[in-house]
Amino acid sequence: EIHIKEPIEKEVNPRLLPGELLLCEASTVYKYMQEDGSNRGTYGKLVCTNFKISFLDDDSASDDNEPQFKNKIVGENDITLQCVDQIYGVYDEKKKLLTGQLRKYPEKLIIYCKDLRVFNFCLRYTKEEEVKRIVSGIVHHSQTPKLLKRLFLFSYASAAPNNTDGRNQTVMFETLEDWRDELERTKGNVKYKTVTTNEGYRVSEKLPLYFVVPICISEESILKYEGRGIPIWCWSCHNGAALLKMSAFPKEQDDSTSQMQKAFLDGIYKTISKPPYELLKMDDLSSSLPSLQDIQTAYTRFKQLFLIDNSTDFWATDVKWFSLLESTNWLEIIRRVLKKAIEVAECLEIQHTNVLLIEESATDLCCVISSLVQVMMDSYSRTKSGFQSLIQKEWVIGGHGFLDRCNHLHKSEKEEAPVFLLLLNCIWQLVQQYPPAFEFTETYLTVLSDSLYVPIFSTFFFNSQHQRDTNKSGESLKTQSGPFRFLTVWDWSVQFDPKAQAFLNNPLYAEKPKPDKSQRKTARFKHQRQLSLPLTQAKPSPKRGFFREETDHLIKNILGKRIGKFINSSDEPPNSLREFYDSWHSKPVDYHGLLLPRIDGPEIKVWAQRYLRWIPEAQLHGGGTIATAAKILDLMEEVQSLQVKMDEEHSQAVSGDVHSVPMLRNSARLSSLFPFALLQRQSVKPALPTSTWKDLEDEDDLVKRDDEFVDLSGDML
Repeated sequence: EIHIKEPIEKEVNPRLLPGELLLCEASTVYKYMQEDGSNRGTYGKLVCTNFKISFLDDDSASDDNEPQFKNKIVGENDITLQCVDQIYGVYDEKKKLLTGQLRKYPEKLIIYCKDLRVFNFCLRYTKEEEVKRIVSGIVHHSQTPKLLKRLFLFSYASAAPNNTDGRNQTVMFETLEDWRDELERTKGNVKYKTVTTNEGYRVSEKLPLYFVVPICISEESILKYEGRGIPIWCWSCHNGAALLKMSAFPKEQDDSTSQMQKAFLDGIYKTISKPPYELLKMDDLSSSLPSLQDIQTAYTRFKQLFLIDNSTDFWATDVKWFSLLESTNWLEIIRRVLKKAIEVAECLEIQHTNVLLIEESATDLCCVISSLVQVMMDSYSRTKSGFQSLIQKEWVIGGHGFLDRCNHLHKSEKEEAPVFLLLLNCIWQLVQQYPPAFEFTETYLTVLSDSLYVPIFSTFFFNSQHQRDTNKSGESLKTQSGPFRFLTVWDWSVQFDPKAQAFLNNPLYAEKPKPDKSQRKTARFKHQRQLSLPLTQAKPSPKRGFFREETDHLIKNILGKRIGKFINSSDEPPNSLREFYDSWHSKPVDYHGLLLPRIDGPEIKVWAQRYLRWIPEAQLHGGGTIATAAKILDLMEEVQSLQVKMDEEHSQAVSGDVHSVPMLRNSARLSSLFPFALLQRQSVKPALPTSTWKDLEDEDDLVKRDDEFVDLSGDML
């Protein structure tokens, strides 16, 4: 049965951005709702532009129905072409992946997005010619390889008025002064210098225009191997120890070349290992961390757990949730990366040793580890402007290949790897473990991850500073020749109005160190998907359900092991690292000092807001972190109003800036999906065979026993 909302009679036209062109459209398209297994939905128009795929219904025409946390660029029924992950067509109830030329056109279209939304469109009631045009158009513009200059980034930059305030206190690291200021801020200018050797990109197109090296490194050394084998400065610790990175030489070389390169490296190491420099520890990340291919494979498996478009799929995966989650290996990769960052922090903080991170290009895992270490050790990097400056320094100017790693041009899947997403997942672990230490919120991180796929900002759409600079020149639509003026993602006013931007700022950010480490426990909810793995060394079979076959082994593991043990006994850290870790965690937290993430088994959790926000079944009615935030903001408003009254009595001007979010007042409509979705009807009766649920009823006691040993508190959802 199809519950039909009558087709719209009034014409609804898409809202086009400057430079955006309508390419194809289809009327009388039926969009299914994802709430349950019924066929309920709404009729509308499906359009494809050079920027996005958009579904327009009669609600799109009115502002009354707009979400409270509204993105001004991408609406809730908009999918940017770069955000499309895979497109499936349904032929006679069978799903088929759509790529390239199509011989036959489907009855239904399913679009899976990189931000984990799933759209279902029925094309049975659409004219055949329109079906051909819209399906071919969507597949062609979102899935086929394209040239860099064909990105919407260039169309928008040439047509949009550039009237934004731009930087918002973010240091862009595009000038010599920016690097010198950073050296001075970290007191690294005694032993390190900013070099201009790469001006005009005469050393290498992969290196930034300006960078920092040890004072003893000569210009000839930098020029000799196009910057390879040169230690490049990332950051200096308060005790003088520094974090460095280096692009390694290719492994497959002839003997004479290898000997020359080895002699060159030996000379460099001797130079930077003697006073005034600290002892040097080298860490080859290609051998001590998972490969990019492993990271890509793990994330591909992991995201499949959340690309759910109906209740049946949700409840089916819920039965074997632990098995499926562990088999992806994604949480284990996050744990290994965090552990590596702790190792580096211990060398810098305790051993006063310089750490040199080595990687083939020094633009992938080097970026992850150096960024994590700075967030853990430098409280400036935990402010919003400091974190944005860090991303600019290590990733954007540092030469991370966003274009290739995100596969924005669909050129090669071999180069694709979610390296930046891995960093954001690691930062989220720290944010949810130590909320008062960060000026920004998890919503900020979620929105930042979404911005990877919005091609009006240049931040995440080039492989290097050289590529960005060489593609800046172009013809403006206003008949004026001149360079493109690209927007930066750090100007949040482009995407959000001030009320929505308030969600990006943490109202509980600790301005001064607070030793209180106590945490309030939140109420339990009837159904809550557990977001961390229990402490178990066993590798459960992904083909079997969690509750039945794996129960006994899991209980033995939970009862038999203390929380203080690392999840893999074979991967136990050295004693000094374990002592450093335990010693730090035994003391009160200084929110403006060193922060070490808790990395024992169940402490590594799934980033619930990002991965579960589109799944109504996973919501907590009136719960989740947003419920806590609502209460806090209510209190802050009350304090602010009392302050106003006191100031009025004393005839003083009102001062201070409180991040007030009046849109939270209607708390009855809140759920853990907020601010990305309002309260949605939850699936009451899971659509699974009765026999399956009868089997699971016997396991009710087990679930209760699980709760006694594994924390299911509200900081997971």
